[in-house]
Amino acid sequence: MKRCVIIGGSEILNYQKAKNFISSQDYIICCDCGLRHLSPLGITPDLIIGDFDSHENPKLSTETIVLPREKDDTDTFYAAKEALKRGFEDFLLIGVTGKRLDHTLGNISILFYLFNRGKNAVIIDDYSQMEIVGTKEKTVTDNFPYFSLLAIDGDAEGVNIQNAKFPLTDGKISARYQYGISNEVIKGRTAQITVKHGKLLLVKVEND
Repeated sequence: MKRCVIIGGSEILNYQKAKNFISSQDYIICCDCGLRHLSPLGITPDLIIGDFDSHENPKLSTETIVLPREKDDTDTFYAAKEALKRGFEDFLLIGVTGKRLDHTLGNISILFYLFNRGKNAVIIDDYSQMEIVGTKEKTVTDNFPYFSLLAIDGDAEGVNIQNAKFPLTDGKISARYQYGISNEVIKGRTAQITVKHGKLLLVKVEND
């Protein structure tokens, strides 16, 4: 099964980095003003979704789903739901974090939505890579200057971090006390992270 790449409309500064993550085998869904990224990324969408309040509907021969402007789902969230209906298991989201904090947080919640349905999903932006960690181990290489673990979906218990500057054994991270920020991988090692109960947002920081 192909991976689904969802392109949002947030600013992308480093197009080359984003292009490095995209494969010619990917299924591309472009959301509304994410259309402005297609040419710089050198890609053609397989599906366009949007209410077109921030970008004109190009009315291409590409399959297009036109949404009402007044709705519960954002265009990006709708795209994730549509991709689930089409059977995708792996997701990459690009252009979904940026100046609008409300949209950024809403799009990060898509990671939890997909994780809860047993899917693999990653967000990349100009500065980081984001994914959800639960009972299945996630790793961070020493290529990343920092990594953070954030409780956004309730308390996480039984948190274990190995091969990091600040290791943790059977810890608890709560949204009321976010002490899992700016950890570092021990040079020459690979950090290993698991959560027994709950889940955490893992942010791998690439640039300060």
